[in-house]
Parts: sequence; C-alpha cells; structure tokens
Amino acid sequence: MKTSLRLIFLSSVATGAAMLAGCTTSSGVQNPSGVPVTEMRPDERGSVAGTGIESQDLVAVTDKMARSILAVPQITRASVPPRIVIDPVKNETRFPINKDLFTDRIRIQLNSKAIGRMTFLARDRMQALEKERALKQSGQVTASSDPNVVEFRGADFFLTGKLQGLTTRTSAGTGDYILYSFQLIDARTSEIVWEDSAEIKKQGLEDAAYR
Repeated sequence: MKTSLRLIFLSSVATGAAMLAGCTTSSGVQNPSGVPVTEMRPDERGSVAGTGIESQDLVAVTDKMARSILAVPQITRASVPPRIVIDPVKNETRFPINKDLFTDRIRIQLNSKAIGRMTFLARDRMQALEKERALKQSGQVTASSDPNVVEFRGADFFLTGKLQGLTTRTSAGTGDYILYSFQLIDARTSEIVWEDSAEIKKQGLEDAAYR
C-alpha cells in the first residue's frame, strides 16, 4: 500500500513539473495553421498586392521628392534656413489612403538627410503650442524666456501635394493610373518655386481592399 501511494505521489509530482516547464517555455501564443507572416522591406512589392497605392509606391515617390527638393536653389542657396509649413495633401484617387504618410515621410527624409538646410514648422500642433504659451503668460508654468514675447515663426514656403487617379475596369481586370504631384510655394508671393511628380500605373485581375 505504501509503495502504491509513493508511486502515485511521484507520478503527480512529475506531471506537475512537466506542466510547469511547459508553461515557462511556451509564449502562450499559438499561431494558426497556414502560411506564416513574411517580413518584407517597405520598398518591396509583395504577393498580396492590388492596383492601388502601396508601400513601395510611397517609398519611391517620397524618396524622389525629397531628393528633388534638395536641388531647389531657394533651398540650397538660402543664407538662412527657410521655414516650411506642410499643407495637407489632397487625395483625389478612389483609394482611402492616409495621405499624410507622403508629406510625413518627405519631412522625415529631409530632416534626417539635410539637417540645418531647412526648418519645418509644426502648424499641426498649434493648439497645444498656444495652450502652452497661455500657461506661461498666466504664470501657471515657468518659462526660461519672456512669456509675453510671441515666438511663433512665419513660413517662407508651403509644401503640398495632390494624388490623382484614373481607373479602368473591364471583364479582363482593373487598371489604375495614379499621378503624385508636389509643390513648394513661396508664402510671400504665392509663386510655385518647385514642382515635381511621379506616375505609376498598375493592372490586375482582381481589385484589392484598401484601408
């Protein structure tokens, strides 16, 4: 009887240890059966694709625009780094893409590769900036400089863009042509000092859903 109880006890301990070991080594996440996720470069075209705007298009277009802007004489020859405000991009295509991705990536590319040659103004943060200024002027928070001095800078240029599309559908499939155009506009004279574009056309048997 004692031998049987001892065997049952040892068996229970072994089972508990195995379960504990399994809990400590498992991540707790079970991937469903099927094709695993494939990590890709943003500029790489994947097998899950459509005729619309995709990551490789975004990378190619914004890289081209950033390089083109760096060749603008009003930027390269400026004695003082010009201040630029980004105006929202107009999306006139049938694809409901986050259009700010384009100007955000252009700004990031220029800020990282052309440090000190231009300055971007955070006009999209004006509400928070004005609130901070009001807090300083009321004395609710301290300021290292005179809180009564308005320090918001004016723009020298506006950077904006437009996405336009043309779609063709037949029984053979769907085709999409997209024109990506961007402009740098003088804030004082309204002159377009720089403009560039990129064109992409795709055809496919099936349309894709874009979100």
